[in-house]
Amino acid sequence: MQIAIIGGTRGLGKWIATFLKSRDFNVVITGRDQIIGERVSKKIGADYTNSNINAASEADVVIVSVPIDAMTSTIKEVAKVMKKGSLLMDVTSVKEEPAKAMKNYVRQGIEVLPTHPMFGPRIRSLDGQVVVLTPQEKGKWYNKVYNFLEKENARVLVTTPEMHDQMMSIVQGLTHFAYISIAATIERLQVDIKESRKFASPIYNLMVDMIARIVAQNPYLFYSIQTHNIYTKKTHETFISTYKDLMNLVSNQNESEFVSVMGSAAKHLDDLEAALGRSDKAISALNEEIILLKNSIGKEVGLRHIYSGKIHVGILKDISPDFVVLKENNKEVKVKLSNVEVLDDKELLKWKIDNSHKKSFDVSTIFPETCNPKIIANTINNLEDVINVEIIDLYHGNQIPSGKISITIRYEVINREARLNVENLLKGFGAEIR
Repeated sequence: MQIAIIGGTRGLGKWIATFLKSRDFNVVITGRDQIIGERVSKKIGADYTNSNINAASEADVVIVSVPIDAMTSTIKEVAKVMKKGSLLMDVTSVKEEPAKAMKNYVRQGIEVLPTHPMFGPRIRSLDGQVVVLTPQEKGKWYNKVYNFLEKENARVLVTTPEMHDQMMSIVQGLTHFAYISIAATIERLQVDIKESRKFASPIYNLMVDMIARIVAQNPYLFYSIQTHNIYTKKTHETFISTYKDLMNLVSNQNESEFVSVMGSAAKHLDDLEAALGRSDKAISALNEEIILLKNSIGKEVGLRHIYSGKIHVGILKDISPDFVVLKENNKEVKVKLSNVEVLDDKELLKWKIDNSHKKSFDVSTIFPETCNPKIIANTINNLEDVINVEIIDLYHGNQIPSGKISITIRYEVINREARLNVENLLKGFGAEIR
């Protein structure tokens, strides 16, 4: 299957191209900058062309991932050359406008599926992510896309373009507008954010992080989200009107009415207990990793960079609110705490097995013949940095005292110090090492 990503050299388009290549699809990407396009295509293993028409005319699936302002003209450009039986999709944040363009410009025999992935290019998989589909007709391609997304554990929501845009006027139009307003207010007040965090609760810190996540992204995209959804204007007006009403209640010290408005708003939200539980989990998750790292100072830890995937393994020297310091291969490595996650024991062991120079040893021991060799082997296998333990010989003979048995054990160690731990364990069992 040939898939063309129109605008696949940056942002979400690049993420989609990379993801589809990892699933063994044939992918061609387009972009206006040939140098960037060729570099990206080489990195992800896709083909590149600077011609949208060439890419679209040969593809089974065309996915348009361009700025909202260019969406209609791009759909018009590629729709006229697509082959019969193919699929045209878009991945913009509004759906009425591209759905209308698709209906106006595609030829008969081409299926269309306006789509909105509810995530940005920083995520690592589709697992648990929401993807909204707004089909005009549910043809064969709709079923293929739906089944593919479900197989990837995405949460698929099927609705109309109109309903999508109404909901997005709240989910994106209102929240982005409010977050950007808060960030701009903090800037105008010249508030030192780092200093404010010292006085703050975990909820404030989490809120600032969410605001930063929004304002750090492409401002042109977020302006387009605010201006291309026809329902957002009413949402903005209602928000401003409500804000002014609340400000008047505070200015007039109208406590009873303020309490009434806040209480009524709380009741209108869905399950408050569940909301509190989810926010508690988010706060706990942030604190849990910090506590784990503080308790691991002086011990070996593994840290994975959440964006590059690079893993650092070493002795944890220090942790601050912003950084973690490791001694890795006799060098100090300083990494940003917000950009890493701690490997669990299984992940750390796997990394060691894959990346360390393993050494194999055989050891012959004498035990009472009533012993259970399998239990001995399993116990050794549970030692840190010891793997692939097996019994290679059981022996009764002239050199072995009566009532005893010689057991030869083969094992591998990830570091040489683990060999001493194996021998000490065997001696602790009462074994005589031959």
